[in-house]
Amino acid sequence: MGKKSRRTDMPAKPKRREVPFVERPFEGLPAETDLVALREILPSATAELELDGTPVLFVTLLPDQVPALRREDGTVVIAFQTRMRSGDASRDLAYAFERARELTPGQPLYLSELPEPGTRLQDLIAADAPLAVTVHQGFEYWVDPATERTPELEEALESAAGNAIPMEGVNGVTSAYWTRMGKEFLRWVRPESEYELLDALARLQARRETDLEEGARLIGAFRACGVLVPVWELNPGTEADELTEPCRRFEDRLQAALAETGTLTADERRARAGLISRQVNLR
Repeated sequence: MGKKSRRTDMPAKPKRREVPFVERPFEGLPAETDLVALREILPSATAELELDGTPVLFVTLLPDQVPALRREDGTVVIAFQTRMRSGDASRDLAYAFERARELTPGQPLYLSELPEPGTRLQDLIAADAPLAVTVHQGFEYWVDPATERTPELEEALESAAGNAIPMEGVNGVTSAYWTRMGKEFLRWVRPESEYELLDALARLQARRETDLEEGARLIGAFRACGVLVPVWELNPGTEADELTEPCRRFEDRLQAALAETGTLTADERRARAGLISRQVNLR
């Protein structure tokens, strides 16, 4: 039999199915905005929960940007910020969990190809499951408690911490994060539909009510995982613990604007166009 005949007789390799793009991958989860923050906003943070009877530690980042690892005690550590990404962040994370819990304790997960359609976080996390995010100034969570701390490890931790942007959560305010990058800023991941939020912000902007407090102005918004992350430039020297009350007062104004109905006025439409022009898409 010739080579051509042998090739014809060979069964065709099944074509891989691509994961469909999901604009808002964490929609429907009670902690959607915190999950978005872990993936797109925070440099170093963790959150603990249980998936399908397995203890899980969600983290922003792991060494070498591996997607997951399994600790000696069986805990699965899953990173949100990785190199390989399909069109659905929820599927990527669920796939990393499925693969990592099969690892031998102490092993990292390496992936050579993207997942096919399958289980998503929405299938694994209970609707009422609490998710408390802890923001870190370093990367101590990289260290398995069962691992010996060597001078090389300490040096790597110190180097990683030195490159991280300082960031803190605002006490009592969901998914609002203070950061210092030469100047101080507030990034606030919002749960509303981006179109509803834009309309509400436009109404406030037209009334000059988008300042968080006097001198702390709204400068734009990130667009991440299908939701908006408004950004304020704060007064020089503002610390995270000074923002709780300003955030609460702004929340009251925003909720009132969200409750308004009717078409936008000409001034509000101009304000809305200005807000859209200052949006930045994060991946």
